[in-house]
Amino acid sequence: MIRPLDAAVIGAGWAGLGVSYVLTKAGLSHLVLERGRIGETWLTQRWDSFHLNTTKSLTLMPGSRYEGSDPDGFFTHEEFVDLLEEYAKVHRLPVAINTAVTALTRDWKAGIYRLITSAGELTARAVIIASGSLNCARRPAAARALPPHLLQIDSSAYHNPQALPAGAVLVVGSAQSGGQIAEDLVMAGRTVFLSTGRTGRKPRRYRGRDIGFWERESGLFDVPRKDFVGPDGRLAGRPLLGALHTISLQSLSAQGVVLLGRFTGIANGRLTFADDVHESLRLGDEVAARSRQHIDDYIARNYLDAPPAVDDPAETVAPRLPDPPILSLDPSEYHLTTVIWCTGLKGDYSFVQVPGVLKTDGQPLESEGLTEAPGLYFAGVDFSSTRKSGTIFGIVEEAHRLVDHIIARRRDHPRFERDGESINRDIACWL
Repeated sequence: MIRPLDAAVIGAGWAGLGVSYVLTKAGLSHLVLERGRIGETWLTQRWDSFHLNTTKSLTLMPGSRYEGSDPDGFFTHEEFVDLLEEYAKVHRLPVAINTAVTALTRDWKAGIYRLITSAGELTARAVIIASGSLNCARRPAAARALPPHLLQIDSSAYHNPQALPAGAVLVVGSAQSGGQIAEDLVMAGRTVFLSTGRTGRKPRRYRGRDIGFWERESGLFDVPRKDFVGPDGRLAGRPLLGALHTISLQSLSAQGVVLLGRFTGIANGRLTFADDVHESLRLGDEVAARSRQHIDDYIARNYLDAPPAVDDPAETVAPRLPDPPILSLDPSEYHLTTVIWCTGLKGDYSFVQVPGVLKTDGQPLESEGLTEAPGLYFAGVDFSSTRKSGTIFGIVEEAHRLVDHIIARRRDHPRFERDGESINRDIACWL
C-alpha cells in the first residue's frame, strides 16, 4: 500500500486541478483521484449547445491567465475540458483517472485518512473533496406520480432536441439550465412549456461590458456568505443568465415558449400549476433592475468612463402569456411526451464515512472549505464563503487558502518521516 501522502484530492474538475496545482507548487506529495476522465461531469452532464456562463477572460485557474483574442467569448464544454486536460498536462499534475473513491474513512489513532478506491487503498494526512456539489439532480416528490408514458429526464441528461421523442416538452424550473434548455428546444421548433419559479434574472451585458466583469470589479463576488444567507439558513439560487445573450421569461415567451406557473403536482392525471407567472416575471425584472442599478452606482461612485445604458431587447419585449392562464395540463391533449426537470442539483458524497462532515441531507457541513474533521476539506462548493465560491475563477483564492491551512497543520502536527523518492515511486504506480 502506498505510504501516507501529504494530501489526496478527490475529483479532477476545475476545483480539484486548481488545488493540485497549488499543492504541487508547495512541494506536497499528493494524488488526484478521478472516477472517470478529467472534467467527466462537463463531458457527460452538459447539453450539446452548452457554453460556460463566464467569459473566457474570467475562466481562470490558479497560475493561468487568458492570452487569446476573444476575451469576451464563452467556452463550449468540450473546449473547457480541453483546457482542463492541457492544464493538468502542462503543470504535470498527478491525476489518476478511472479511479473512483468508494469509501473515505479516518483512522483517528494514526491521524490519517484511508481511501478505498477502484484501484486499491491509499492513505493521506489531508483530503480535499472536490468531487462537485452540483452533479446530482434533485426532483420534487411529485415527479413519481407522473404518468408512466411520459419520458422524465434531468437537465444533466439532456443533450439536444433531436434526442427526445416527438411531441411537446415541459421544462420545470426557470433558472439558468431551465431557461437555456427551453430556448434550445424552441429554437429547434419544438413546442415548449416552461414551468417558472421564484428566480431572478441578470442581463448578459450592460454599459458596454459583460455582467461578470462588473460583478468582479464592483466587489459583488466578494460579498461574504453571511451577508446573503436567509434567516432560515437557505440561499437563493443563482439567477437566470443566458450564456451568449440575455434570456428572460418574456423573451422566451416571445419566441413561443408557453409560460406556466410553479409546478404543484398531479390531480386526476393532469399536471397542475400555480397561477403565479406574473410574480415570476416581476421578480425577474426586479432582480435585473437591482443588478443594473448596482453597476450604475459603481460607475458613478468611481467616476468611470462607461457607455450609457442601452435597452436590451430581451428585457423590454412584452411577454406573451396564455389567456386565461394554464393551470393544468392533460399530457394527451397537448401531445406532451417529455418532462425535463431543472429543479436543482446537489453533490454525491455517499463515499464519505467520516462523522460530522455531512449534514442530514448528505451535503457538506463546512465553512470556507473547512470541516470539523482535522485535515478534511471541501473545495468548489457553491456559495461556501462568498458569492464567488463555486465559480471557476473562485478556486484561485480558495485553493491557496486551503493549501495554506494544510501546510500550517502539517507544520504544527508532524506525524510522518517521508522518503521523497519512495513516495514519488508509489505515486507513479497509480498514474
